[in-house]
Amino acid sequence: MLRLDYCRSLCCILLMCGFAAAQNVDLKGKVQLTRNGRHVGDASRVVVWLTPLGATAAPSTPRQQAAQIPQLVQKDKSFHPSLLVIPAGGKVEFPNHDPFFHNVFSLFDGKRFDLGLYESGSTQFVQFDKPGISYIFCNIHPQMSAVVIALNTPYYAISNWRGEINIGGVMPGRYQIHVFHPSVAPDALQAVEREITVTSGDTFLGNISLAESNLEVAHKNKYGRDYDRPDPDSPAYARP
Repeated sequence: MLRLDYCRSLCCILLMCGFAAAQNVDLKGKVQLTRNGRHVGDASRVVVWLTPLGATAAPSTPRQQAAQIPQLVQKDKSFHPSLLVIPAGGKVEFPNHDPFFHNVFSLFDGKRFDLGLYESGSTQFVQFDKPGISYIFCNIHPQMSAVVIALNTPYYAISNWRGEINIGGVMPGRYQIHVFHPSVAPDALQAVEREITVTSGDTFLGNISLAESNLEVAHKNKYGRDYDRPDPDSPAYARP
C-alpha cells in the first residue's frame, strides 16, 4: 500500500512538472532592416527581449559563471565583437591585443567606467551591475565603438543575418517587447516597443521592421571634448 501511494505521488509530481513545462512557449519572430527605403540583406545584431508586466511573474536570470565571462577584444583598432548581451550583474573582459595602448570608457547610459591607459597584452574586467545599454568607446581611437546590453530577463534573442529570432521557454503572461540595433535611432527603437500577451498556444512573436539611420552615435572623448589628431610621439600610440 505504501509503495502504491508513493507511485501515485510520483506520478502526480511528474504530471505537474510536465504540465508546467508544457506552458513554456518558444516564440519565433522576424526582423526586417531597411536603409533609405531598401531592404538590407544582413538583418543580424538586432536584440529583442521581453520584460514582464502586471501580475506576470519575473523570470529568474541565471547567474554568470566564471567560465562564461565574455570578451570584448581590442584588435586592429576595433572591438570584437561589437555587441554583447549579458545578464545584469555579469562581467565583461577587455583584453588588449593591439601593439599599442587603449583607454576603454563608457560615460553614457548604462554602466559608467573608465579603464585608463593599459598596454598591449594586458586585460581589464568590468562588472555591469544593473540592467542597461552601455555604449563603449576608446579615448584614443574615435572609430572604436561597441555596445554591452545587461538584461535582468532570460527572454531575449539576437537575430541572425536572415532576421530570424527565437526566444525559448517563455511563460504565459503579459510582456513588454524591447528592441535594439546599433544602427537604428533611439526614437525608432522606442516606436516598435509594444505590449504582448503570451498564451500557451502562441508560437509567433510577429514581424519587426526597423529603418537604419545614417547617423552614427555621436560621442566625444572621456573629457567631453572633440578627439585630438593622433600624435605619433604619444605614449598611447607607442609600442610598449
